[in-house]
Amino acid sequence: MAVADDLDRATDSAWDWVAEQTRTYLDSGGTEGHESNGLHTLILATTGRRTGTPRRCCLIYGTSGDDFVVVASKAGADEDPAWFKNLEANPSVGVQAGTRRFTARARVASAAERETLWPMMAGIFPLYDEYARKTERVIPIVLLTPQD
Repeated sequence: MAVADDLDRATDSAWDWVAEQTRTYLDSGGTEGHESNGLHTLILATTGRRTGTPRRCCLIYGTSGDDFVVVASKAGADEDPAWFKNLEANPSVGVQAGTRRFTARARVASAAERETLWPMMAGIFPLYDEYARKTERVIPIVLLTPQD
């Protein structure tokens, strides 16, 4: 079960540029790396579904009410990203969005929610539409609801 404190001890993404951005973000307390070229990113900590080890990555986000919204695109790959598989197994996650740090409950958006959320997220990051065209899978949209 990942919680906000796992952000500091989690294993970084295997993608070097994501790991570097994540470390810069956390080292600055969220003042650097949160916004870049108009995009806002958060750090997500999940629990490894096989290892039980906390894992972290940096993701573009939007908001819907009190929820933070992320897209499990993996750049249009045919399989879901590891972080998504991890939160499916255990939906308790740690999140840092800017300087705000909290534990959240993750859930996949319903089909009805997706109808509104997909255009919103593609408006934030237009490459999501291209990613959707590259794959047969329906790219999941995840809502992160703060618990504290």
